[in-house]
Amino acid sequence: MIKLGDYNKLKVVKSVDFGLYLDGGEEGEILLPARYVPEGTTIGQELEVFLYLDQDERLVATTERPLAKVGEFAWLECAWTNQYGAFLKWGLMKDLFCPFREQKQRMERGKSYYVYVMEDEQTHRLMATAKVERYQKQNGRQLTLDFAEVLLHYLESHDGYCPLGDKSDAADIMQQFTVSKKVYKRAVGDLYRRRLITIHDDGIHLIVSD
Repeated sequence: MIKLGDYNKLKVVKSVDFGLYLDGGEEGEILLPARYVPEGTTIGQELEVFLYLDQDERLVATTERPLAKVGEFAWLECAWTNQYGAFLKWGLMKDLFCPFREQKQRMERGKSYYVYVMEDEQTHRLMATAKVERYQKQNGRQLTLDFAEVLLHYLESHDGYCPLGDKSDAADIMQQFTVSKKVYKRAVGDLYRRRLITIHDDGIHLIVSD
């Protein structure tokens, strides 16, 4: 049984001008477009591919690796928005959709958000939700550890600096990271104890190892 939004090992069954067809079992043959076919691939060979739905909602395979698969959390940048929601860059040609109902705040182009990748139960389409709490372990320590990794990733992708500190307004923290000030301060403390950051009046700085 294939897994949508995940990696699958599928056998090559047919070669065509525009790619390869893979054995998808009950789902039939699944196209691996030519641009993703590894050099030297032969009929009968097994390939590890990621399965998702293309622009026409057809099942398609790729050898690209997204930033997250179904059931995982990731910090993703908003590529564009429309009247239905936001579309996030996740490493594949087709951006990942996050509808308005799954946003904590209206997502803006160019900003990054912590989301959970899931399969919509009604449409079976892949989508993201920023309402991650329902999928996280709900004890305080786990939430702190989860957000500490988010904050670390933020620092790594923002030149090692975050202007929000212990004295920052709770609303500013919620606006930027959609977490409470209490969770934010605990995560900062966790990173500090792990000697990954330094704390200054202007915010927090990532310690760059030699």
